[in-house]
Amino acid sequence: MPVSNDAPTHALKADSFGRILLVQGPEGPFVRRDLGATPLWLRLPAWWLARREARALKHIHGMADVPQLLDWNGRNLDRSFMAGDAMYQRPPRGDVAWFRAARRLLQQLHRRGVAHNDLAKEANWLVTEDGRPALIDFQLAVIGDPRSRWMRLLAREDLRHLLKHKRMYCRASLTPVEKRVLKRTSWVRDLWFATGKPVYRFVTRRILHWEDNEGQGPKP
Repeated sequence: MPVSNDAPTHALKADSFGRILLVQGPEGPFVRRDLGATPLWLRLPAWWLARREARALKHIHGMADVPQLLDWNGRNLDRSFMAGDAMYQRPPRGDVAWFRAARRLLQQLHRRGVAHNDLAKEANWLVTEDGRPALIDFQLAVIGDPRSRWMRLLAREDLRHLLKHKRMYCRASLTPVEKRVLKRTSWVRDLWFATGKPVYRFVTRRILHWEDNEGQGPKP
């Protein structure tokens, strides 16, 4: 859905990997990930992440409560706009129904062969205007056979991150099975904390000079 450069826009977020804009198109608002302002030395990883998101959104096209891919031209990724607030802005405290719906949403995603892979970040969970859960930001999503051992492992990690949020906001409703899932960490998680996370923190905080507060949003 190409839109002219003079379409009204509003910046939602900006970091080293581009800008997130709310664009007023002829058929209504949509969200654009604009890589045009990305520094030259980061354009390749920014393009790779946007391309990864575009592939994942194309794969789950038509699914409810996730963005719909509108266009990807190598510089701009356009997706449908979903009205709502990030979890940290509107926490679902004590909302058992919300967490049940969030688990069903994850199950639908995993059945389609997609693992989100970045659900520790509260900013990637939305509470929609009518109170439903929704998912955004599929830059790290993985596509594969949902029956494979690898995808089942990633799906379990997605679930663990949801249950960590449930433990934060709806602890009393955790079931015995959910508590066991939370206690059983995978080798993927252990490897990430031992190797990937220190590198991630060094790159984002020392080189890129930005802090996402572990995805929970800006610190007060």
